[in-house]
Amino acid sequence: MGHGGNVIDELVTDHREVEQLFARIEALPPGAEDRKLYADQVTMELVRHSVAEEAYLYPAVRKHLPNGDALADREIEDHSKAERIMKDLESCGADDPRFDALITSLMTEVRAHLAEEESTLFPGLRASCPPEALDDLGDKVRMAKKAAPTRPHPSTPSTPPANKLLAPGIGMVDRMRDALTGRGKSV
Repeated sequence: MGHGGNVIDELVTDHREVEQLFARIEALPPGAEDRKLYADQVTMELVRHSVAEEAYLYPAVRKHLPNGDALADREIEDHSKAERIMKDLESCGADDPRFDALITSLMTEVRAHLAEEESTLFPGLRASCPPEALDDLGDKVRMAKKAAPTRPHPSTPSTPPANKLLAPGIGMVDRMRDALTGRGKSV
């Protein structure tokens, strides 16, 4: 979290980290306890990433890209689908019969979303946004990820200004819960 560079570089680095976590999950046999650890870690990363995109990237998409409203709405809907899957996954241990189906569904949904962003959204934004605006967005996204929630909250708003107001408080509570439970950390 917090890699530096413009918004596109920042988010692409996040995408690679998510892929690495997915690969760790896929490398383990069904029922292996570490699958849950990596699922929690990927959830934490995806939630922070999504909150930052919804607060800063998608408003820029709406402003700078032709058909930006439709593109941003589609991306937010993708986030909502993934968040509902993560919410269901949150209550499953690695040995739960639903775990494998849910993690497979999450990986499929997220991989399609990341591919679309990297093939369509990011090139369009790079072409239509001044470099200094992309740099500024990168700084804002990094700051948002630091304060963002780490758990899925499907019923919270996903567009400004409400998401920008609520995310830091929810994030603080999530990080406290994670610290108390050890969620996302190896034993």
